[in-house]
Order: sequence, then structure tokens, then C-alpha cells
Amino acid sequence: MGKLLLTINFEKDDFMTYKRKVLVLFLSLIILLIGCNRNDNIPKDNEVIDKNPKENEMEEPNNDLTEEEQIDPIEEKIRNLSLDEKIGQLIIAGFEGTILNEEVIDLIEEYKVGGFILFSRNIIDENQALELLNDIKKTNSTNQIPLFLSIDEEGGKVSRLPKSYPRLPEAIVFGEMNDIELSYELGRILGERVKSLGFNMNYSPILDINSNPNNPVIGKRAFGSDIETVVSNGIQAMLGIMERDIISVVKHFPGHGDTALDSHINLPVVYKSKEELKSFELIPFIEAIENHVDAIMLAHILYPEIENYPATMSPKIINELLREELGFTGVIISDDMTMGAIMENYAIEECVLSFLKAGGDLALICHGKENVIKVIEEITDAVNRGELAEEEIDEKLYRILVLKDKYKIDDIQIDSIDLRELNNRTLELINKIQN
Repeated sequence: MGKLLLTINFEKDDFMTYKRKVLVLFLSLIILLIGCNRNDNIPKDNEVIDKNPKENEMEEPNNDLTEEEQIDPIEEKIRNLSLDEKIGQLIIAGFEGTILNEEVIDLIEEYKVGGFILFSRNIIDENQALELLNDIKKTNSTNQIPLFLSIDEEGGKVSRLPKSYPRLPEAIVFGEMNDIELSYELGRILGERVKSLGFNMNYSPILDINSNPNNPVIGKRAFGSDIETVVSNGIQAMLGIMERDIISVVKHFPGHGDTALDSHINLPVVYKSKEELKSFELIPFIEAIENHVDAIMLAHILYPEIENYPATMSPKIINELLREELGFTGVIISDDMTMGAIMENYAIEECVLSFLKAGGDLALICHGKENVIKVIEEITDAVNRGELAEEEIDEKLYRILVLKDKYKIDDIQIDSIDLRELNNRTLELINKIQN
């Protein structure tokens, strides 16, 4: 831009001339500024003028990167599964024998079950149990999803581990001590015991309040007969198990403490309303949910004032109460569907289907390969006839796979086992209680 030179002679020009020259100077400056601005905006050869510069100030998004970031790996895994594989993941199966046999191989390779539960009938000693679990993992390693390997290890009379593990006292002993540090250590030892063999899930602790002195199935397995004792000690035991990276499945929702029948044999009936349950039986489970429990087991109990089906088949108890009212978002597991409470009153395949439709996720089938097959066939037929949507199965599977992912469950085998340090800690805990 050129320079504008004006010489003003104040001695010769009168005042009016001076004003005119100042005005000319002012207008000239405005014209020059406008011209410069227009020249700056004149596009160069092949340059496109941006008609909306604010929008273009942001960089164009990398569509590929954005899409990759939005991919949920769990959803991606589910999309890659067949319907048969999805349905198999909804089952935890029991089996007969102490070695890898055709029954187990078939459940893994043909029916793609989501996991196994082992009982005393499957365990002779720690070396045999370790070999069996390693063989199960090795067989399953060709499948896309690793297995839940579960066990009932509560301490006391409900212990499936071999005699090489010192027997822990029953829960009631810890409730009577009412020392939360001891109850937490109980949980840690329970978790470490089952982990030493390769298990990743333990159906423990019991959060039932043993309020009925005639209860034939809970009794000393409970931490106590009052809310405070069960909450204080049961939650600590749960947290101790979880601290050892073992899934703690608390039981038996909504409460098995006020029953006079053993659900292994018959179907107990409890005449309590939802409000009565919330004020007593449910409180330990509410505390467990607030402490981020990952899995809850349902009881085979009929509550006529709530629903005309056992809790394991009840939409009002599973979906409305546990899911919606209590806000539980984790995995819901049934008690064993081959127990007398179910098998003496219902067809197992219909009961499992009802459990899934009511909001349950994992069905426990502890006895009979034929029962597993019946259940899988019924679920498949229900999907084909439109009674159970595949999207509903995907939702259940999502919760299951999130849980397996959270605990980093895999099919990696354990080379060896040394119980000396673990057993020493167990004996130390026992000595603290006895003294």
C-alpha cells in the first residue's frame, strides 16, 4: 500500500480550507483501508472462498478412528457368536466323574456351556482337582469364550475341597465373634483356596438371616439371626473373596432364612409381602449391591403374596424387585435347577425358560447332561417361535461377558500347587477364633 502525503500550511490556509483537507484526509484513509481488506480476501488462483468459516475451523473428523473408538469389544464378541454359542453361555453345568470324560467334552465342544460347577463327587485330592480343571480349560481353549469354573466353598459343612485344606469354621462362628477383620480374612482365605486349584467363582457367602429356628437348610451356615450381624460379617466375607479376584456369588435372594423346608427336597413357601422382605431379609442384599457385588443367586422359594411362581421364575421378584427397585445390574444366577423344589413341581426346561424370561442370566444345572440338553433345546425353540428374543439373550450374554472380562477369566492352566503358606494362614485364622 502506497503512502499518502499531505502538507498543510497553517499560516496560508484559512480555517475552512483546513477543515476540508482534514475531511479529505479522513475519507482517503477509509478508502485505502477498505481496499486493503478487499485485496486480502481476493482468492488466489484455484482458491475457494470459505462461505462458512466457523464450521471449517474444526478439523474434519477421522471417520475410521471415531468408529474404532465407538466399537464395544463385548458387543463385537457377541456379534461373532452363533445362536447355539450364545445359548450355551447361559448354562453352568455339573457332571459326574473325577477326570475329563466324554460327558464334559461333549458339554464343551457340542453345547458350548458357559461354565461348570464341581462338587465333592468330582474331587479326590488337590493334584487330581488341578489336573481335571486344567484338562477342562485345555479342552475349552478352542472356544471363543473362557469358562466359569465354580464351586460351593462356604466353610463348615459346605466345603467341597479335599482334606488337604484344613476345614474352616462355619459362618455362625464368625458371626458370634463379630469381628469384621476376621470375617474379611475368612473371605480372603476362601477366595485363595478356590483360586489355588483354578476356580474363578465361589457361591459364597450366605447372606440369609437365619430367623427361623426350625430352618433345616440354613442354620449355622448363616452369620446370624439378626440383620446387623449378617450385614457386618457377610459383606466383609464377600469383599475378602473379591479381593482375591474370585467372583463372589451371594445367596439366596430374596432370603432363605425364614423357611421350614429344605428346597433341595421340597418347595418352601414364605407368606411375606415385598415390604416385609425389604425391612428384613433384603437388607444384606441391598448392602451387597451397594458394595458392588457382581453376582446374586436366587432361591427356590414361593412368595404367594408377591407371585404365584418361585423366586427363580418370578418376573416380580427378579425384574421388578431385584433389577428395577434395588438397581442390581450384575449377573443373576439361579440355584440348582435340578433340586427337588423345581424337579418335583415343574419341567426343568420350562422352569429355566421362565427364569430367563423373568430376567435371570445364568441357569445352574448341577445334575444330568440330559437336563442340560433339554434346557438348551427349549431355549432354542423359544427363540425360533418368537417367545424369547435373541436380543434378550444378547443382553444376558453382555452381562456375563462383562463379568468374565472384569475378572480376566481365561483358560490358562496352572502348573502346580503348593498349599503350605495358604494352609498356615488358615490355621492362624482358626487359632485366633479358638483363642
